[in-house]
Amino acid sequence: MNVVGFAGYSGSGKTTLLEPLIAHLVARGLRVAVVKHAHHRFDIDHEGKDSWRHRKAGACEVLVASDVRLALMREFAVPQEPEVHALIAEIDATVDWVLVEGFRGSDLPKIEIWRAPTADFAGHPARYPQDAAICAIATDRPQALPEPTVLPLLDLNDAAAVGDWLLAHAARFAYPLQR
Repeated sequence: MNVVGFAGYSGSGKTTLLEPLIAHLVARGLRVAVVKHAHHRFDIDHEGKDSWRHRKAGACEVLVASDVRLALMREFAVPQEPEVHALIAEIDATVDWVLVEGFRGSDLPKIEIWRAPTADFAGHPARYPQDAAICAIATDRPQALPEPTVLPLLDLNDAAAVGDWLLAHAARFAYPLQR
């Protein structure tokens, strides 16, 4: 499998890029999985559903499966920051690509999502000058980058071009399944 991270601050456009990127890769006949980091409590369950009731009763893991879907919910006894490589190990090893949203401090090769400050968006500092794992920058305004770079610049608003770049450079994203 190939694994690439997409790192950027909240509101920078990670999900906005990933949604059409996933569709582009799937249209090319590839199987795609996503690992997403959430910075807050979240729930995929709904109050009153059996799985919610099992979890609320104290089950530390609830696995829900049907003939078309599987979901695993795990409650941590003590809050802990998830480790990206442990999460990738949970993914079906036969997928072609794993797109990791978030985990900007990880050692995965990453595409930085960077937007210039505007009247509607305060902006955030760029990570590429300090993060050696960043292998490209997806931005809507390359001329506004805070520091010059030799990294490839990708159009944040052209998911197909980002996907084509990933496919052309797939070898650099090969993930060692025996970590």
